[in-house]
Amino acid sequence: MSPVEANAGDGDVGMRAGWPRIGVGTPGRLVVCGLVVLLAGRLAHLEAAERPNIILVITDDQRFDALGCMGNPVLKTPHIDGLAARGTLFTQTFCTTSICATSRASFLTGQYAMRHGVRGFRQPLTEPQWRDAFPVLLRRAGYRTAMIGKWGLGGPLPRKRYDVFQGFSGQGRYYPKPAGKGPHLTHRLGQQVIDFLETCDDDKPFLLQYYTKAAHCQDGDPWPFQPDHRYDRLFADIDVPKATTATASHFARLPKFLQESEARRRWKIRFADPAMYQKSVKDYYRLVTGVDDVIGRMVSLLKKKELFGNTVIIFTSDNGFYLGEHGLAGKWFMHEESIRLPLVICDPRLPRKGTGHRVSEPALNIDIAPTILELAGLSAPAAVQGKSLVPLLQRRQVAWRTEFFYEHPFRHPRIPMTEGVRGLRWKYVRYTSLDPVVEELYDLETDPREEKNLAKDRQFAGRLAEQRGKWQKWRNRVK
Repeated sequence: MSPVEANAGDGDVGMRAGWPRIGVGTPGRLVVCGLVVLLAGRLAHLEAAERPNIILVITDDQRFDALGCMGNPVLKTPHIDGLAARGTLFTQTFCTTSICATSRASFLTGQYAMRHGVRGFRQPLTEPQWRDAFPVLLRRAGYRTAMIGKWGLGGPLPRKRYDVFQGFSGQGRYYPKPAGKGPHLTHRLGQQVIDFLETCDDDKPFLLQYYTKAAHCQDGDPWPFQPDHRYDRLFADIDVPKATTATASHFARLPKFLQESEARRRWKIRFADPAMYQKSVKDYYRLVTGVDDVIGRMVSLLKKKELFGNTVIIFTSDNGFYLGEHGLAGKWFMHEESIRLPLVICDPRLPRKGTGHRVSEPALNIDIAPTILELAGLSAPAAVQGKSLVPLLQRRQVAWRTEFFYEHPFRHPRIPMTEGVRGLRWKYVRYTSLDPVVEELYDLETDPREEKNLAKDRQFAGRLAEQRGKWQKWRNRVK
């Protein structure tokens, strides 16, 4: 019998047969008041036990296939894979904007960038947006809330929005001292996570947002990806295979503005020669390994404290990342490597049917807020544009999206702004800041690596017009 069932049974027996006879005098009234307080406390405990704890882990720049359970031939992530085996692996997950700050605002609000308006690194959420953000709504509903790690949005740090806030502005540094010395940031944040969980119990549900810096590079440093030295020998005896599209011929197919973009400049300092490529990709994987180890510690502690069974763990990333595909680095643009994310949701309360549940319906970063709200028993505000993933977690047959709108409104002289529509088969890309506008069209069914732009092929003129029309409708819809 579970603690909840035991408590419910005890209460039922007490109400029927075990309560004392109470008179009408003052002592009787005191007994009644005492019993009311006792019952209220017990009901509050039961309510807390019924509402799940929720942990949202958002890594930085971790692409969809940087997980063992997503088929990576080199990287092993046993602890995250364990969550997928116990829960649900979403194999087609995307961000609606592939850049840190904007995507994080979308996670908080459940909105496209065109609605929430966060386009750069200095903009905070507005007060009305905060009122509808999921951490505030859960705190108002009685959750104990905590934020640990890279905040990633502009403005003052939102310390007063949380019960516990241990976030930092900007990128932070992996090592507190130069030359890779001192305790590594991944494990410093991991210890903060452990310290917070040590203070949690089953009397009050908690929300923990754990946002890592890994696997983001250390911008401006000649050593771009800086893992903990404990992983220095990991992958040392293997060569990481290069992607099929990481070739000079694929780069040559790109339009000139992409060949001269910020993504190419960063490729030159991370992936330009074989030795540089091996070093950068292995270090990137080592950073992910560090996060996986923290997840393992976190799960072990939850089990030790008997909290795991009532804790939903959501693991994802803010955006994807090029590892040299098409001769590019970074993100921003609309290739699959840039916009696809990992997503694992483990809800131990759900009945287990075999080993892991795989969902291929498209999930988006804007779906996380309404999902968390539904898990907590709350309704999503009217301004939320994402969809709760709970029906998919519960294996219910529901109508689902077949396409979504993508936008990258960040202004940068070497990153053209992008909009488009990504469907199950067709992808339409529009570089909106260029004059004249440049379009791309890909058939993902026959060309999953996006090697042939069909936008200038007369045979697909009708399809291009159709997709352009969808883009315009989506643009009007998401405002």
